Amino acid sequence: MPIHPTAIVDPAARIDGTAIVGPYCVIGAEVEIGARTELKAHVYCEGPTWIGEDNLFYPYASVGVASQDLKYKGERAETRIGARNKLREFVTIHRGTEGGGLRTLIGDDNLLMAYTHVAHDVQLGSHCVLANGTTLAGHVSIGDWAVVGAFTGVHQFCRIGRHSMIGGYSVITQDVMPFATIVTPRDSKSFGANATGLERRGFDATVVENLQNALRLLTRGKLNTSQAIEKIREEIPGCLEIEELIAFIQTSERGVIK
Repeated sequence: MPIHPTAIVDPAARIDGTAIVGPYCVIGAEVEIGARTELKAHVYCEGPTWIGEDNLFYPYASVGVASQDLKYKGERAETRIGARNKLREFVTIHRGTEGGGLRTLIGDDNLLMAYTHVAHDVQLGSHCVLANGTTLAGHVSIGDWAVVGAFTGVHQFCRIGRHSMIGGYSVITQDVMPFATIVTPRDSKSFGANATGLERRGFDATVVENLQNALRLLTRGKLNTSQAIEKIREEIPGCLEIEELIAFIQTSERGVIK
């Protein structure tokens, strides 16, 4: 059983002989770790926690720790993690509470990217992807093969159906239907040139003014993008920065924020 000499492992922990516990990991009592699971470094686990086979925990993940729910009074609750999951850096998974069945459950073959938070009593299926910064409140249920985009927050007790996909930076306060693709409305606007920043970096005042005028035509000229570019070429003196702006727009594959 390869346990690094700097790791701290409670004698009551049960670790398979083929598991790997890396430097500075802390494994508490009533933690069970299955075959070929690897804790790379600085991973913290409290029990009661059951971790299956072939999982990979990246540095600074915290698993099985007490809930942040103010109603939690220290009752015995557990965390169960299946097989072949990947938990990236700084993932946090909290154990269950009496109000949610005393169990937080993670299925198989999931990818939890960096800084994902899984709160108390969450039920996560299998083959899911939770992108960076995903935050699941207590009692959330997520079906198999769901994808949750980066920095999305999911309100407590919400259900996310199987094979659904949630776009990044969404705020989920109702159930997400199975097989659906959804995203929270986002209103991104351009407010002209970064005049102050350009001046601080030594751009000529005429260039800054030309860029401001070009962006004004693009964003507030009541023209479509092609018309605005044509107008820019007609009305604004050419310079390298204007050509860079136009080339960037013309080579965009996703469209530009206006």
